[in-house]
Amino acid sequence: MVIVMKRILITGVSGQVGQAVYRLLSSNDEYKLYLTSRTPNIEYNIEELDISHERAVGTIIDRVKPDIIINCAAYTAVDLCESEEDKAYKINALGPKYLAMAAERTGAVLVHLSSDYVFDGKGSKPYIESDSTNPVSAYGRTKLAGENFVQENCNKYFILRPAWVYGQGKNFVKTMLSLAEAGKDIRVVCDQIGTPTSAIEIARVISFLIKTESYGIYHSTCEGSCSWYDFSVEIMKTAHKDVKVEPIKTSEYPTPAKRPMYSVLDNKALRERHNYLMKDWKEAFKEYWE
Repeated sequence: MVIVMKRILITGVSGQVGQAVYRLLSSNDEYKLYLTSRTPNIEYNIEELDISHERAVGTIIDRVKPDIIINCAAYTAVDLCESEEDKAYKINALGPKYLAMAAERTGAVLVHLSSDYVFDGKGSKPYIESDSTNPVSAYGRTKLAGENFVQENCNKYFILRPAWVYGQGKNFVKTMLSLAEAGKDIRVVCDQIGTPTSAIEIARVISFLIKTESYGIYHSTCEGSCSWYDFSVEIMKTAHKDVKVEPIKTSEYPTPAKRPMYSVLDNKALRERHNYLMKDWKEAFKEYWE
């Protein structure tokens, strides 16, 4: 029996989720992976692709003819987005639009990563997929525009909304640990509530969904919730760092971009359509640490 391998194009493979998706899918002999990033790497067969260039997107998709496109590329510097919204819009909104148009033209499935920042964070109960969006930052606005473009331009799509992502690369966990190593005082906001989510858990959701045709928007965060302060305490406890973490209010730590104060997401679509449960955030963090 001849096994026809599915061709999967991964954009932004150098990022946290991109790396996790690659590691998970590369062990599956049903898939042939094509890797792209803004910064190419010949050693790892990573080809250069800037998704904000429509012609470049069309050229590579016409050549590769992927069955599935997994878009992990994004401009995620939340504070910089405030002063560079045009740049963020090109990558977070126009990039997904070009991928969606190419996917529709070639019959590919598009998996696109969005964000909890599409919500304003003024709620007090976990957001479900159908709740009204109302971003309060440039990053959130550009990510929502990307969602809308995907829905308008292709029929076979999975839009995932993760939150508080950490994996291989620059992230909150490594920032906290570097502060601890430097012996610096650690002050962390305690009034922003969300759910730390490991990149590998997001990759597992993607791996699961691409085997289905149950298209649509999916919240994809670990279970449970905490504040950034709670997460910091858990990091120090797990790493056996005897350092003091001081809780502070958001008002004591002003940033250029406004953050959603409450961005806990309810993975209702995953649970009700597929009976799929992601790991509790503490369990997922323990796995990441080990």
